[in-house]
Amino acid sequence: MKPDAQIKLVSQLLDLPLVDKDDRWCGVVDDIELEGSAGRQMRIKALLVGPGAYRGRLPAWLFAFVCRVAGDRVAKVPVARIEKIAAVVHLDCAAEKLGLHVTEDRVRPWIPHRGAL
Repeated sequence: MKPDAQIKLVSQLLDLPLVDKDDRWCGVVDDIELEGSAGRQMRIKALLVGPGAYRGRLPAWLFAFVCRVAGDRVAKVPVARIEKIAAVVHLDCAAEKLGLHVTEDRVRPWIPHRGAL
């Protein structure tokens, strides 16, 4: 499905993994930025990725804890960079171009390269 098609934001888009043009996992959709106004058509403007995107979804004390543990970085993925939305969100560019690689590159050495079992 294309990002301009009708989509159920919570059940079909939030928490989906993001995959860049090189099929590299680069985060999950943490929040959605919309454009439009009440009574008019709303469209997706950008996908927000990173712990800072939880600001409006968590109580202040819990968000402060998340920031201490994971930081408050937010990367915006413009809707123009979304190639298609399926079981994952496919992007048309490399993760580095959108600033999505920072956290994944930092934790990559801790992730087993072979199956855990």
